Amino acid sequence: MRKQSILYWFSSKDVLLEALIGPFGGRVGGGPRSIVGQAGSGWARIEAVVRSVFRLAARRPELLGLVREVGRLGPPAATRLMLALDPLVARASAFLEAEMDAGVMRRHEPRLLLLAIYSTVIGMITEVEVLRALGEEPSARSLVRRRQEILSLLRSALLVEGASRGDNAA
Repeated sequence: MRKQSILYWFSSKDVLLEALIGPFGGRVGGGPRSIVGQAGSGWARIEAVVRSVFRLAARRPELLGLVREVGRLGPPAATRLMLALDPLVARASAFLEAEMDAGVMRRHEPRLLLLAIYSTVIGMITEVEVLRALGEEPSARSLVRRRQEILSLLRSALLVEGASRGDNAA
């Protein structure tokens, strides 16, 4: 698409971002919500969400790139995106808090933990030049390997050894 076509329909970058952020927030928030509902509890939920984000990265990498770039723009675009994602963040925080209260996951501040998980997952998917600098050529095979590494890292960082939930087994 040519720049003139975009400018015909969107008078500025802010108008274009506004048109993208609303539907995007719903799409990103809706996907994990349906996946989480089918995933069970405990570790299975975290694994299901991480796997869904990596599937999205394989199918529509530009969407996760958009999240990264909108976050870097700052207000008002980043604020609008965060408002669209806030219901998802609230549910995820409540889930993590309940798992911590049950002794299944190590105690952390839930929203900061979500930020750390988000940064790790999005960075492993979208920071192509950093990956290359570390000797990782982005490909479908490396995407699977990075997903496995993130899941392993999260499992070891979050789960309490000997927790009583059956879905925490390897």
